[in-house]
Amino acid sequence: MTIFVLSHNLQVQSELVPSISAADLAKGLLSSSSSFSNAEALSHPHWLVRIESHLAAHEMAQELVKAWKQYRLIQKHNIDHHLLALGGRKDTAGSPGSPLTQGSWGVDVVECGNPDAFLESINWNALKAGRPSDAVFEVSD
Repeated sequence: MTIFVLSHNLQVQSELVPSISAADLAKGLLSSSSSFSNAEALSHPHWLVRIESHLAAHEMAQELVKAWKQYRLIQKHNIDHHLLALGGRKDTAGSPGSPLTQGSWGVDVVECGNPDAFLESINWNALKAGRPSDAVFEVSD
């Protein structure tokens, strides 16, 4: 079982691309993909939703991007922007009270206009260089 704990980084400033509540996102992702066996809204300042799947992490990330875009389409939100799923496996014990536990994946879903500029702004290449190759992924639409 692969577990993703999701955060949302909405870089698009438009009324046509509103922020999404954790509850709506959990329901929306679950209804937009048959690959997710569970989706639960979280009550945490950073992490919004926990999803589960039998897919491998990279495949699940691809499905996540596809389902997120499908959810936006169903809600009639603008999707004239890019989606990124940036993930890292939690290889150490989690912080007390955090839904991100050892063995699960912390995944930041980013909605932005220019993925390359965003990745450069967070120094993504350096961040992922410090991790084992099987403990990090980057998926874009």
